[in-house]
Amino acid sequence: MHAYRTHNCSQLRQENVGDTVKLSGWIHRKRDHGGVLFIDLRDHYGVTQILADSDSKAFAQMDSLRSESVICITGRVIARDAEAKNDRLPTGAIEVYVDEIQILSAAEELPMPVFGDAEYPEDIRLRYRFLDLRRENVHANMMLRSSVISSLRRRMTEQNFTEIQTPILTASSPEGARDYLVPSRVHPGKFYALPQAPQMFKQLLMVAGFDRYFQIAPCFRDEDARADRSPGEFYQLDFEMSFVTQDDVFNAIEPVLAGVFEEFANGKSVTPAGEFVRIPYKTAMLKYGSDKPDLRNPIEISDVSEHFKGSGFGLFDKIVAGGGVVRAIPAPNTVEKSRKFFDDMNDWARGEGHAGLGYVTRKGGEFGGPIAKNHGEEGMKALYAELGLGDDDGCFFAAGKEGQAAKLAGAARTRIGEQLELIEQNCFKFCWIVDFPMFEYDEENKKIDFSHNPFSMPQGEMDALENMDPLDILAWQYDIVCNGVELSSGAIRNHRPDIMYKAFEIAGYSKEEVDANFSGMINAFKFGAPPHGGSAPGVDRIVMLLADEPNIREVVVFPMNQKAEDLMMGAPNLPTAKQMRELHLRVIEPPKKA
Repeated sequence: MHAYRTHNCSQLRQENVGDTVKLSGWIHRKRDHGGVLFIDLRDHYGVTQILADSDSKAFAQMDSLRSESVICITGRVIARDAEAKNDRLPTGAIEVYVDEIQILSAAEELPMPVFGDAEYPEDIRLRYRFLDLRRENVHANMMLRSSVISSLRRRMTEQNFTEIQTPILTASSPEGARDYLVPSRVHPGKFYALPQAPQMFKQLLMVAGFDRYFQIAPCFRDEDARADRSPGEFYQLDFEMSFVTQDDVFNAIEPVLAGVFEEFANGKSVTPAGEFVRIPYKTAMLKYGSDKPDLRNPIEISDVSEHFKGSGFGLFDKIVAGGGVVRAIPAPNTVEKSRKFFDDMNDWARGEGHAGLGYVTRKGGEFGGPIAKNHGEEGMKALYAELGLGDDDGCFFAAGKEGQAAKLAGAARTRIGEQLELIEQNCFKFCWIVDFPMFEYDEENKKIDFSHNPFSMPQGEMDALENMDPLDILAWQYDIVCNGVELSSGAIRNHRPDIMYKAFEIAGYSKEEVDANFSGMINAFKFGAPPHGGSAPGVDRIVMLLADEPNIREVVVFPMNQKAEDLMMGAPNLPTAKQMRELHLRVIEPPKKA
């Protein structure tokens, strides 16, 4: 017989009754039924109920052990009585009577229990993450993550993508987020950077002739945490393709994403491959107030600025006359909602830092509220007719500069959808956001700058850069969005040095600066580069959606806290004096706050 187990804790069935078996695992739960002690024994695979009565020589030892102690038992499989069967467990038809027990590791008093669904503070969960990972839901999330990554890898390989690992120690880039720097011991005063993404390396692989590349790539960015973004590091399905158009990239990745989501959707519907809606960036910002719209929400925003030109509602008239816009966000079938619902939405907008959220009520065809009173009955009827709103539909309004109004309208659309329970459940709805602007105007620095990705090919290529207003130039850039979560950004790359120099010139960079900052890539392009493009869907976000978790921390095995601290391992920590000397470093303390 094996030293620790003949079966795992999910294997035993009715046909094993009468067998002598050996099991090992953790004490998940103990129950004393007056001289008969029941224990749920748990391992990675499942749970088996074991028991001992006062006649068993193992009884006293079992009774003395705390939950989460690790034991090895030898015993006989017996059938449970009909009324004692547990249909929720694969092993629920049997139990094991313990003849012998070996204590492999006795547990001390736990800082947090493993059994049960109670919530615990983040600092406790992260400090004792090894305990947190024993909990059923968290453990299941990690297994889902592993399965999703295996499925992604298999699907990419089946499409003839080659898996290649790119460097972790690399050079810092002046573009993008803040880098994590690694000091060099053998090159005093110089630093490596951990890659924010394998962007340049994967493009260089295309230059090198590897037609289709992918990897499950770790990425490192010194960014603040959000619900859908881990601080420090994350993983993405990084891929790149040569001799492709935007359509080719879409056709390659849609079956992979749709297939993975269908595989793990647990009965939820998924947008089929080939049917991902394509929404231009400008349209997305108008209709949804966001470049990552949740298409499960049926509400669409409309620009109604023209309705308020010279209207009786002076505030909106003044905003439009000053170059601003008015956006309408329908609130369908709010006839049963009190005035408080509308006032609460206005208070919410103010709490988010906006001037307010105007509204009109309509009940039985009668308009209500200050906007309707000032705009007039006929004006409101014309506006409602254009929007296709009915007699019992309300409407909110976001007014101001276009960017501010779009942001407020988008947030209001989401909140109204949630408040009115309009968000479609049990589905994953994908879309592409396309046609991003190549450049934008930087109000703070009073200059034109790149809006999204400086290495994207402009639509129209050199002709567009030389002959169009830079703010009208679109790029071959695209984002994949699912249920309002951005899964990735991607682009058809700018593979021509002359176009790259010109694009950076428009953004205020000299040829010398481009050569200095992006020497590896620009030099490679001078020796024959194919047209190429790709993307990089976020693995963490994919798993977060499939696990139906609101926070990405729940699908990362050892996450950091909001301050980018690893409470379990004590990172970041102070180096020793010896380490500092070896690295030729000294610490300059920040000035103390007054």
